[in-house]
Amino acid sequence: MMRPRALATLLAAALLVAACGDDDGGSDAAAVDSPATEPASGDTTGGDEAAGAVTIDHTYGETTIESTPERIVSIDTQWTDVLVALDAPLVAATHDPVPEDGRFPWQDDMPESVEDIPVGDSIPFEAIAAAQPDLIVITYFAVDEATYDRLTEIAPTIPLLGDEQVDAWQDIATVAGRILHKEDEAAQLIADAEQLAVDVLADLPGLEGKTYALANYVPGDAIYVVADPDDGAATFFAQLGLQIDPELLAIADGESGRVQLSLERIDELDSDLLIILTNGAETSDIPGYDLLPAVEDGAVAVLDTEDVTGLNTPTPLSIPYSLERIREALEAAAS
Repeated sequence: MMRPRALATLLAAALLVAACGDDDGGSDAAAVDSPATEPASGDTTGGDEAAGAVTIDHTYGETTIESTPERIVSIDTQWTDVLVALDAPLVAATHDPVPEDGRFPWQDDMPESVEDIPVGDSIPFEAIAAAQPDLIVITYFAVDEATYDRLTEIAPTIPLLGDEQVDAWQDIATVAGRILHKEDEAAQLIADAEQLAVDVLADLPGLEGKTYALANYVPGDAIYVVADPDDGAATFFAQLGLQIDPELLAIADGESGRVQLSLERIDELDSDLLIILTNGAETSDIPGYDLLPAVEDGAVAVLDTEDVTGLNTPTPLSIPYSLERIREALEAAAS
């Protein structure tokens, strides 16, 4: 699998389509520990931290933010949601081409003052610069180090934190809390969102140990499936007691991100729970779909691109919305 190469395609397909880039998800990237379990910048105690400077380790090295940002530009939905939830000084954010108005259903609280940055086939460097940011957050849209370097000429930039195709939103929140000097608020944000999954699992204990598949069926192309337990999209389901179908893990053979299946291999989606994006295809026209165990059991949620984005790149704002959208399928899988 490889990192995405077209920005608009990435946004429109919410990374599920984007399973066709570098197999290693960035072989030139420096390996870093997840900031959810280890400090994102190593030892920052002492003078730097006291003075307000924070150093963040990421896939291309490290970025030092000398003082609390006052103008942040986000080219990433997860970062945007975290920043909004933390009442950060967000001045501009990507205008996503998927929703009609550029914002997802769970982004109703987006301040009107946040400027929309339109997305084309490449990163809108000029629009980003025009917003006069003192921090840019972008994750996987910085598809190579040259792109990252060009952004750093505008302002300090944070790309992917780790080696997965999607950072865990909790890691993003932890880093945001450090940058904004709102560590306690970030910790509470994580705890509140994770409690929602705890509550669902308490209501549906039968989910524990069940398997799932989060799949993107692209007519005439292939099926792309989340197949990495460490991927940010997988953490949400893990908190519900679910695990990726072991057969999909075997097919992925240790590769990070998404695994690509030919359309003829739809029978590999034999998990207890199936979440699927069909990209406009009628399920009745998908050969083998009706024979899938989850479909036969009613444990399937057929979502549109907006809805699947909330699961594929979960955030503290999208999680409540997403849980409602798949609740019926969860109940069927738990029975």
